[in-house]
Amino acid sequence: MTRWYEDIEINSTLELGSHQFELKEIIEFNKQYDNQYFHTDPELAKHSHFKGIIASGWHTACVGQRKMVDALFAEEERLLSQGKQPGVSGPSPGINKMTFKTPVRPKDTVSYQLTITSKRIANSLPGWGLLFLQLDAINQRDEIVYQADIVGISKRRDFKPTLKQRFGIWAMKIPLVKRLMKR
Repeated sequence: MTRWYEDIEINSTLELGSHQFELKEIIEFNKQYDNQYFHTDPELAKHSHFKGIIASGWHTACVGQRKMVDALFAEEERLLSQGKQPGVSGPSPGINKMTFKTPVRPKDTVSYQLTITSKRIANSLPGWGLLFLQLDAINQRDEIVYQADIVGISKRRDFKPTLKQRFGIWAMKIPLVKRLMKR
C-alpha cells in the first residue's frame, strides 16, 4: 500500500478501475500464455461447454494486477499533491486463495476493487505490518468473475526498533556476520 500501516483502515475499499475485454486481446493474450482452444479459436470454442471464446482466468488476474499497481501509484501521487508523505510498501508474501467464478467473454467490462479485510503487525519483520486484502473483479452484470485473497506488507510509520533489533540490523551489515547467519 502507499499508506503507512497505521493509516490503513480495515474494510476500506479502493476502486481500481475497469477494463473491457475485446476478442482480439483475449486471443492474443491466450495464444501467448494459455493456448487452449476455448481461449483462442472462435470456431472450436462455439462447440465447447462455454459456447464461445472466454478469457483465461490468468488474463483476468493480470489485468487486475495492472489496475492495482496503477491505482496504488495514483494514490501515492494524490498523497504527495496534498503535501503528505506516502507510506512504504514491501513485496507481497503471496496470494492465499484465488478463484475464477464466472467466465469473462468478449465485450465484458470488468471492474476491480481492493478491500482491506484485516491487518496485523508482522512477527518476523520488525517495523512492518501485514495487510490482508480481497481483490474483486465484477462484470457489467454484477457477477463476480475473479476473486483473490492477497497478503501485502506496509511499513509502520511510528516503529522504533529495540536496542536488540538495532544491534541485529547493524551486525548484519558486517560481511562475516552476514555469512554466518545465512548458514
